[in-house]
Amino acid sequence: MSDFRLGDEIDDYCVKCRRITNHSIVSLLDAVPAKVRCRTCYNDHDYRHEKAPPSKKDLKKEQLFKEVLSSMDPKAGKPEKE
Repeated sequence: MSDFRLGDEIDDYCVKCRRITNHSIVSLLDAVPAKVRCRTCYNDHDYRHEKAPPSKKDLKKEQLFKEVLSSMDPKAGKPEKE
């Protein structure tokens, strides 16, 4: 399905419902859905390509991992050559 039109039905992840539901296309940008409206709760949001946002727990783990890596000295584990 490559030709989208306003009002067409499309599946997407709804943040308010927290699941993939039917949506209506509200606006298009370069022939791609930009905004959609959930047909269950009638919430308007950006088109998310049926992908759920990462959980807050996963984001915290990733941030802590990056902090640990950035605090490590790259030369700390290597012996110095004379």
